[in-house]
Amino acid sequence: MFTGIITAVGEVRRVEAVDGGRELDIAAPWTDLVPGESIAVDGACLTVAATGDGWFRVHAVATTLDRTTFGTHAPGRRVNLERALAVGDRLGGHLVQGHVDGIGTVLRTARRDDAWLVDLAVPAAIEEVSVPLGSITVDGVSLTVNAMPAPGTIQVSLIPFTLEHTTLGERRAGDRVHLEGDVIGKYVRALVAPHRARRQDGA
Repeated sequence: MFTGIITAVGEVRRVEAVDGGRELDIAAPWTDLVPGESIAVDGACLTVAATGDGWFRVHAVATTLDRTTFGTHAPGRRVNLERALAVGDRLGGHLVQGHVDGIGTVLRTARRDDAWLVDLAVPAAIEEVSVPLGSITVDGVSLTVNAMPAPGTIQVSLIPFTLEHTTLGERRAGDRVHLEGDVIGKYVRALVAPHRARRQDGA
């Protein structure tokens, strides 16, 4: 479990195809990572497979590559990192599972005063569990849905701190990002789905 509060920005140092998946070596500031630990890389929960002096290795299996953008990551790519939540830690963002529910595409960016507005094209699975002022995770960052200006579109607002301490300020129109919908919204959708189906069937 994570909170969407990015604690470091890492850099991909090495990528290698392995058994249908990919190994990624990522530079990070921590010295106490251990193999088997969970870590969110751009919002996707992965397992630390190995560690070294200032780096760690993760393995993205074929299923992960199908659901994420890791298949296009190359050395030099900067990534948002968050270590797993420990019992007793502050929940500064919102409950984040580290499951990428879909891929969004940046439609446009614009500055408004000291904030940076980003409009994202999102899949239906994300739109269905999103509400204005609700929570959404974009490349691992806990954000508030600023608005839903059009069908299939979500707008988020990035404050200066987020721009400085994550990679989201680097995203431009056409870039693809990992999205995770609000976990509460996902459970509500699952609970009401049978009732909606019965109503549609006339029951």
